[in-house]
Amino acid sequence: MANLTLTLTQARRLAVTRQRLAGPRPEPSAAGILEVVRDLGCVQIDPISVVERSHRTVLFSRLGRYDVAHLDDLLFKERRLFEYWAHCASIVLTEDFPFYRPMMRAYPWSGRTREWVAQNDALRRYILGQLRRRGPLPSRAFEEGGLAPKGWVSTGWSSGRNISRMLDFLWIGGKIMVAGREGIQKLWDLTERVLPEWTPRERLADRELVRRAALRALRALGVATPRQIQQHFIRGRYTDLPRALTELERAGAVTRVEIKDKKELWAGAWYAAADDLPLLERLADGAWQPRTVLLSPFDNLICDRLRTEQMFGFDFRMEIYVPKLQRKYGYYVLPILHGDQLIGRLDPQLDRERGELRVNAVYAEPGAPASAGRAVARALEDLAAFLGAREILYNRKRVPSIWKRAFA
Repeated sequence: MANLTLTLTQARRLAVTRQRLAGPRPEPSAAGILEVVRDLGCVQIDPISVVERSHRTVLFSRLGRYDVAHLDDLLFKERRLFEYWAHCASIVLTEDFPFYRPMMRAYPWSGRTREWVAQNDALRRYILGQLRRRGPLPSRAFEEGGLAPKGWVSTGWSSGRNISRMLDFLWIGGKIMVAGREGIQKLWDLTERVLPEWTPRERLADRELVRRAALRALRALGVATPRQIQQHFIRGRYTDLPRALTELERAGAVTRVEIKDKKELWAGAWYAAADDLPLLERLADGAWQPRTVLLSPFDNLICDRLRTEQMFGFDFRMEIYVPKLQRKYGYYVLPILHGDQLIGRLDPQLDRERGELRVNAVYAEPGAPASAGRAVARALEDLAAFLGAREILYNRKRVPSIWKRAFA
């Protein structure tokens, strides 16, 4: 049977729709949040809050204005969600616990980490004992004293932070979990006290886990290559993914597709979930409902930078660690999704004390439509309302000429 051939536009529209960035918005409620996380698989966490913390922005881009208290309730009261390592530190579904249990059992992976944990066993037992007696606790509640005979050494910012390192290792190893937060400070507690009784605890065989995870990743991506699947959901933990994809294809769960960009077919194997073929037909028949939204720099749609460049022709890099004078776009830039295209980016900053959302610059990609200006301005106004900003301040000199009227 010949592979299904998609135009690049069809492939993009399927990807954007499966990411819940087109079509009807879910309800901005707890149920809507769960619906989005199920479709995405995971939502990356990042502490930077120049505008808003990334996971809140990712949900806003899909739900519109929602009450963040619903998210906190799902995490720390109902426990329908928890924080763990997916393709990065992320918010994941408690119902997906079987996907993460093998990672917890196998940790620590490296000999260096195993050696350090063993040499600092007194610190490990101290932390677990304090949590058992007094938890949940923030990291500052622990006193290292002489309990870490061998300090953690790294090439980056974590050198010497023995308590933080041990907490991270205990977290990835499944011994402790984030039970709450005080601002951005995590409150740690024993896993047995955090996970609800109803948490599924089935042990999936490796082949079954990879098949299920690959299908989840593919459904979130719309269309993808094996490399792109490897980068998503349970990044780097797809043991023998080619065999899993072959088995899924034989079972009729996935289908191979070809993507035609202009007159050329893209190289390599591309896949789509078989269940999404009716959606492709509906999108081709006029069901495409585009939106204009601002994306977190860590948004699931663009977290795989190579895929983003190939699928959307959009070169996106974080410039947080680039010296200010060498930055091309800005410190914390939000890409602009307009329908099935990434048409520009904004460099915003929220002044919480003054209630001002300052836009240092707006950039339009080559070929961005002038008619999109008003939609971009409205998307920024919606973001400001979500953030509680009372005013938007633009640097008028750094708004592209094609959109100046819209931003006036």
